[in-house]
Amino acid sequence: MLESFLKVIGEYGNPVPRYTGPRCLVERLAVGGCDLCQQICPHEAITIDARVEINDTRCTGCGLCTQVCPSGALEFDVTAALGAVREQTVPERRSVDGSVDDGAKLVCSQAGESGKTLPCLARVTSSLIVAAGAWDTPLELVHGDCADCKLGGPQVPQELQKVVEQAQQLRLATGRPAQVTVRRGNGEGAGGEAVSRRGVFGSLFRSARSVVSELVPDQPLPFVDWSVPQERVPAEWQWRRRALKPTPPPQAAVYWPAPVVDDKCILCPVCANVCPTEAIAREFAPDGTITLHLDLAACTGCDACVRSCPPDAMALQGEWAEADFAAPVLLRDSTSV
Repeated sequence: MLESFLKVIGEYGNPVPRYTGPRCLVERLAVGGCDLCQQICPHEAITIDARVEINDTRCTGCGLCTQVCPSGALEFDVTAALGAVREQTVPERRSVDGSVDDGAKLVCSQAGESGKTLPCLARVTSSLIVAAGAWDTPLELVHGDCADCKLGGPQVPQELQKVVEQAQQLRLATGRPAQVTVRRGNGEGAGGEAVSRRGVFGSLFRSARSVVSELVPDQPLPFVDWSVPQERVPAEWQWRRRALKPTPPPQAAVYWPAPVVDDKCILCPVCANVCPTEAIAREFAPDGTITLHLDLAACTGCDACVRSCPPDAMALQGEWAEADFAAPVLLRDSTSV
């Protein structure tokens, strides 16, 4: 028992999200920058100068900063929560009392209920809900008393609702919305004084028996190798695309905010330079033609290119045809300038 518990604590030992500088709009020098993570952090754990800095003694790992980060510069491991939901989709999975449980459940650590447990439901992302829809699995999300919680805070239900709405917009193209329910737990949460990393560990030790069996493992993410193009795209957006099942028809409207370009474009390199995932490529052909291409699946819709465009020639388009994901989209070329 002790060995298993210590193993879980080891997996849970680093609640600070991974920061990938090249994806950050601040480091990309996008016009207007971005301070969403700093604004939403309930513990004043984030400071921004030339880059984002996280105070790991203040950070509780609630996940709010990762929910609002428009480019995936801040992230936790989404595969752990996805795996926890997937485990609960096994046919004829039976609960302790012998009844058939045909849905999945994720519980906030402060909700006072049993179930696969996340530190805070601010860890829930759109890809998780999109995937639950793909697996045709009803998903129940149970939070604690957020108004009085010092691990996440009162913003959590509102931000979680935004995540659910975004996921449902994505699933519209499949014709099969996700079955998701959000409710408050029946137990007593942890209010009172602010919770630090020490407080998180204290909470775990007080409920060691349930932690061993229910806590979703939380391991630090490895360093992003920027030389590998696939790693430039955050796992969250990769899973949003991967979990868009059943595959929409070729001309189906898929909700995926991404830039389009109008006639004011001068084919300068600014949009490509500020793109946090390098989804926009400015290329030169042997005949001297300049083109701008967009890798739609790599675009996070962060709006950096739109805000930074010198001639104000870009805007976000909310919906794209499924067929647009098959190959790079031509945004502009010098023959049309």
